[in-house]
Amino acid sequence: MKFTISIYQDEDGVYIAECPAIPGCVSQGTTEADAESNISEAIRECLAVRAELGLPSKVTTREVEVAV
Repeated sequence: MKFTISIYQDEDGVYIAECPAIPGCVSQGTTEADAESNISEAIRECLAVRAELGLPSKVTTREVEVAV
């Protein structure tokens, strides 16, 4: 399965990775590559837990345009 992730650097210099399609699926790393590797493992673990709980594997995500 393919998932979209977001990666950003926090105020302490740590890279945070999130998977918007899986609520609460977040990881981190000291580099972007570490964060990406760690979120891949987190996604696998989150999917396993959601399956055990009988929850859908992911939620619907959409892109919206906001005027700023």
